[in-house]
Amino acid sequence: MTGSFLRACVVLSVLLVFLTSLVVAEDVKIEGLIIGRSGDEMIVKFGSGAELAFQLTDSTKVQQVGGLFKAQRKQMSMAALIPGLKVQVEGTYNAQRQVIATSVKFNGDDLEQAQSAQAALYQTRMQAQANQEQLERHNAELKAQNEALQKQHAQIAEQQEKIAANKAAIAANTARFGQLDDYYIWDEVTVYFGNGQVQVDPKYNAPLLALCEKAKTVDGYMVEVHGYASVVGSKSLNQKLSEDRADNVTNILLQQGHVPLTRMMAPAAMGESRQIGNDKTAEGQAENRRVVVRVLQNKAIAGI
Repeated sequence: MTGSFLRACVVLSVLLVFLTSLVVAEDVKIEGLIIGRSGDEMIVKFGSGAELAFQLTDSTKVQQVGGLFKAQRKQMSMAALIPGLKVQVEGTYNAQRQVIATSVKFNGDDLEQAQSAQAALYQTRMQAQANQEQLERHNAELKAQNEALQKQHAQIAEQQEKIAANKAAIAANTARFGQLDDYYIWDEVTVYFGNGQVQVDPKYNAPLLALCEKAKTVDGYMVEVHGYASVVGSKSLNQKLSEDRADNVTNILLQQGHVPLTRMMAPAAMGESRQIGNDKTAEGQAENRRVVVRVLQNKAIAGI
């Protein structure tokens, strides 16, 4: 009985080895489309959508077939196995249930189409990357512009606060000297502006600063600033233009010319009044868009 049991065990072992060999030696042969490739692994889609991964080895034969009955064979590099290529693949399962590709065949026309598709895909990918980089640069530029704009708005707000403070101080000072209405004009500078413009042309900085220096040599001097506008546009707009022009010139006198607030009279916005040029001509209108700055000395102080 013991001998029969041992013989039975041997028979079962041999049968198990035989069956295992059959499983290991199971062959695979499919025709499909390469949908993925990563190193030595190639994924092929076949049938109604099934996918199977093949392991490529140094023993895998890669061939391009052609001619009548596909009798012509051309050995190819594994680099030709790209996504989108139609292939016929043969392989064998190993003990780890991996499919080892033994043969991969494809048509030359199919390879050309797959390469064209890959080239188009690469071009699309490169264009998308370029578009993304351009978008990032554009966003960075917008961010920088927004930051600069915010900074500019902050500076403008600060400037307007200074203008308001200066105007208040000058108004208070003017009230002190309001009774001194008889002045001697020592010197004056006229600043001209473009139509609708309120910013001072830098070319006027030098004469304005020279006027400030001359004023400081005059005993008990006062500085008067009057802004004007041409009749072009609405009256309310021209009044505002004349005010802004006078304010901007006053800021130069205070900040760059260092004229003390106690020596400044309140800037006057004269609007469309006192047109000195022909308001029917462009030349005359240009003469009327002006700010007049005068260095004054009370005649009582001057002894005149």
